Amino acid sequence: MGQQEKVSTSLAGTVSEGISASLAAVDAELDRRYPGDPGTRQPVHTVYVPGNLFDAGTVRSWGDRALAALDEHAPDAASFAAVLGLSDDLAEDVYGRVRAKLEREPIEDLRVDFEDGYGGDDEDHDAARAARLVSEAYAQGTAAPYTGIRMKCMEAAVRDRGIRTTDVFLTGLLEHGGLPEGLVLTLPKVTYPEQVTAFVRLLEAFEKAHGLDAGRLGFEIQIETSQAILAADGTAAVARMIGAAEGRATGLHYGTFDYSACLGVSAAYQASDHPAADHAKAIMQVAAAGTGVRVSDGSTNVLPVGSTEHVHEAWRLHYGLTRRALARAYYQGWDMHPGHIPTRYAAVFAFYREGFETAAKRLSAYANHAGGDVMDEPATAKALSSYLLRGIDCGALDTAEVDALTGLTRADLDRFAAPRRGDLTASAE
Repeated sequence: MGQQEKVSTSLAGTVSEGISASLAAVDAELDRRYPGDPGTRQPVHTVYVPGNLFDAGTVRSWGDRALAALDEHAPDAASFAAVLGLSDDLAEDVYGRVRAKLEREPIEDLRVDFEDGYGGDDEDHDAARAARLVSEAYAQGTAAPYTGIRMKCMEAAVRDRGIRTTDVFLTGLLEHGGLPEGLVLTLPKVTYPEQVTAFVRLLEAFEKAHGLDAGRLGFEIQIETSQAILAADGTAAVARMIGAAEGRATGLHYGTFDYSACLGVSAAYQASDHPAADHAKAIMQVAAAGTGVRVSDGSTNVLPVGSTEHVHEAWRLHYGLTRRALARAYYQGWDMHPGHIPTRYAAVFAFYREGFETAAKRLSAYANHAGGDVMDEPATAKALSSYLLRGIDCGALDTAEVDALTGLTRADLDRFAAPRRGDLTASAE
């Protein structure tokens, strides 16, 4: 081995030390504000069921109704593929996985809704009943992986009711066995960061009252008003809302119809692919990037009901909107009807099945320093591994087939998906 070339420098070590000292506060702020993705499973959708209609059979009922819709309107892989335009090589696999998913886990994320759509006369009773049913479902293993409530917002007219329902529901969970790991709370119609701060104070008070760990209760913020995107002073209010949550925010959920109406979009044009929707979600996406807060798309209100012709039209619309969202890195959306979930899963499964082999081979080449026709960097390896992990988590991909093609374990994929901050600024070797 040859003699190493002498390296000369001009600056004293104190220069680097001084620069580091001057940036210490910035380093700490980066770590606090941008911890990165939490590395936990993100559901592919959220289903809302009014609090007065929610019951112990809701999850299974949605799965059964979705299966019945397939039986009636697309009884085999060929007919389903023809409706959605699935390729022949994907048709059988996607259709089989969709049916298996509807049998095994029809809903990934369920919100018992005490806001829009709720029509009960006794909200206390319905909230307490929801807590009992949710607790029983988790105990029996029949709950959706993620479950919680959407309470009323923090605006003056409904604030006290929203606070009380949150209290009744959370207290009921504790009375019936404790807070489940999959608990999710959703705060709707947020217009000012101060409303987020107020909800944080509410959750802090509840934690203290019951001796819970500080920060145990997190929540999603629904973006349904123009003020949440652009504040009166011209700043991006949604970015300030994430800070106002003091580390408790887990998601930003776009509300298609409330937001569209707020901007004056005519009812016929209120949709998740409207330019106004794209603008709002792009702001949300940039504000949330790196913070660990995830972004969810909204929904379509075109329901797949009635004649087979109309069901097929609604399925094509929903499938197309879901695929469009996935391509834009919105990995979650809302589903408003059991007939939507076959096309939700079909779109998600096709998205991951189509790109699986390419992603697996690129990540394997990167991990093994094998090169190839694409020069990938650590940030791309993060994206590739995250893609594969999302596919595994929702049932689009099997762990064994990913292991076989990448030569990587789940732990390896997790490591690539959540690198240290400095790794993303370094070039791949």
